[in-house]
Amino acid sequence: MTQKHKIQIFEDRRVRTVWDDELEEWYFSIVDVCGVLTEQKTSRGASTYWAVLKNRLLEEGAGELLTKCKQLKMRAADGKMRSTDAADTEQMFRIIQSIPSKKAEPFKQWMASVAKQRLDQMADPELAINLLLPRWRTTCHQQRMYRRCRKRRITKIEIVISCLGVQGRKVGLASIM
Repeated sequence: MTQKHKIQIFEDRRVRTVWDDELEEWYFSIVDVCGVLTEQKTSRGASTYWAVLKNRLLEEGAGELLTKCKQLKMRAADGKMRSTDAADTEQMFRIIQSIPSKKAEPFKQWMASVAKQRLDQMADPELAINLLLPRWRTTCHQQRMYRRCRKRRITKIEIVISCLGVQGRKVGLASIM
């Protein structure tokens, strides 16, 4: 399975997602979605809510839904790749229905727009290019500015060394920087 990890933003909250190229499907971190919908302050609170919700879903007879959820490695807050429960769009809609939240409907609309955007990009690659072009320009501009600043700094160091003469060369660049 070829995966592309991406952080999506919903109302200033991060939702970890993975795009599966083979199945052409988004997978959403269930813990992140629970945290957004229940307005949990920490990921620990969101994972506790998900554990309680899993038990409730099993009691309701939705065991099939839980078996379809996958354990996928996603980047955690500490930067490490950790296994987390993930669900595709269809499964996530079912899970969202089980969470009493005023944010459920806006979140469903947001999920649909995320999926639609990716499908549109696959159908018309020009859309993907137009979406990435501004970010690419910004990144390239920052890299050019970094190179210019670095070049100026090296030039200043060379001037200092030439002024110090032979003794300055023995001191080395590390002490000047």
